[in-house]
Amino acid sequence: MPWPSRKRDKGAVADKKEPDAKIAKTEEESPDKEEEEKSTKAPAGSSKSGWKNWKKTKESDSGGEESKITYCHWLLKSEPESRLEKGVDVKFSIDDLKAQPNQTTFWDGVRNYQARNFLRAMKLGQQAFFYHSNCKEPGIVGIVKIVKEAYPDHTQFDQKDPHYDSTSRKENPKWSMVDVQFVRMTKRFIPLSEIKAHHLAHKADGGPLKNMMLFTRQRLSIQPLTQEEFDFVLSLEEEKPH
Repeated sequence: MPWPSRKRDKGAVADKKEPDAKIAKTEEESPDKEEEEKSTKAPAGSSKSGWKNWKKTKESDSGGEESKITYCHWLLKSEPESRLEKGVDVKFSIDDLKAQPNQTTFWDGVRNYQARNFLRAMKLGQQAFFYHSNCKEPGIVGIVKIVKEAYPDHTQFDQKDPHYDSTSRKENPKWSMVDVQFVRMTKRFIPLSEIKAHHLAHKADGGPLKNMMLFTRQRLSIQPLTQEEFDFVLSLEEEKPH
């Protein structure tokens, strides 16, 4: 019996709560509190040195060439704490993924058109951050990879599923899903607050996280990442938390 939908995409428009459908494993109806903050100042203790040191290292590795702005990695949000939606618990943590056969599952329940399009753009073998969302301390906990490209999401036709869509037709399905497989845990938990500190600093000095969708399109549960964004966030696992 498949797990209940673990991704939910609730409205790509930040100020609206309309359930335009869900996005992959959990597009929160209410975005994480920290994601809602409107602060334009970097939190105390943040600095640009991390970005500068990272940039210096990357330039030495690549001969100073800047990477093209293309999306080749992803960030997938999922809710690690129990929450009932139409009587079904939509909880799905990275530990739940690890407990699946072959540590693999389908990423169903996306009901937001932009998130769906991101799903459809995913390619076999691409990696994504597994992000715990809508919880006390949101952030990145691990890495997964795409092991099956987009195909019709069966939950759209299941009347017992909380993400059932009566307007979707089997001959022309509205919603898609992909299969993901656990790769590894990050070396440490990377909290949203830490990523945000870098984002705010990068907005001022042109760092790789300046346009990170985690802060420009907070409600999307499936988000694309550039190579630079992915590499920088991944480099944070090597640093001691502030």
